[in-house]
Amino acid sequence: MQRKSWASAKCPMARSVDVIGDWGSLLILREAFGGTTRFDDFQKKLGISRNLLTARLKKLVARGIFTRRPIAEEARRHEYVLTEMGEDLLATIIALRQWGDRWLFRPLPAPYGMFDAVDGSELKEIKVRSSHGRDIRHVDIRLRSHPNSKPSGKPGRKR
Repeated sequence: MQRKSWASAKCPMARSVDVIGDWGSLLILREAFGGTTRFDDFQKKLGISRNLLTARLKKLVARGIFTRRPIAEEARRHEYVLTEMGEDLLATIIALRQWGDRWLFRPLPAPYGMFDAVDGSELKEIKVRSSHGRDIRHVDIRLRSHPNSKPSGKPGRKR
């Protein structure tokens, strides 16, 4: 059964899920942020089938999250390197990890913490803040059209 594509949806969340929401894609990104670049290393660390890993990596390359490049000049083997677009997912991956640490290991702490490799300090919890620095909760958010955006002309739900 083929799933619905949200690649052209008006919602940025839907478009994001279309790119990175497939089973395994977020775990591939987790490994990439940990330094993994080679197919066999992704496969070994994730324990997923080669076919599924191939499909996910192809999609992530096609959508601009990774670039695929030869390991060495004239090499037949390749590595997968995060692009600027892919590196921009760091806060998303950390926020998801912090949510899991907080809610999915209770009452025990998560088995691993996240620390700054430079000074050894633990990463601070990611918070949503306004441009003025105020902490924001979901009840504080309002969505509105950007002045440059074009209306679709179709009635729809407000998100």
